[in-house]
Amino acid sequence: MQNDNDNSPGHAKRPLSPAALRALKEAEERRRAEEQAAMPQEFGGRGGLDPARFGDWEIKGRAIDF
Repeated sequence: MQNDNDNSPGHAKRPLSPAALRALKEAEERRRAEEQAAMPQEFGGRGGLDPARFGDWEIKGRAIDF
C-alpha cells in the first residue's frame, strides 16, 4: 500500500517563496494581536499573569490549588 504522505528524509522540502514567508509572518502577527485583544481588562485585580492559568489561585496570601 503506497502512502501519499511521504515524510522520509530523502523527500526534501521546497523553499518557500518570499510571498509565502511574508504571509506566514503576517498570520503570526495577527494571531498575537488576537491573543492580546482576547484578554479582558481587569479593574482592581492583582498584578501579574492570571494565576488560574497555572492551576493556582491566591486568596488572602495563600496559594490554593484547584
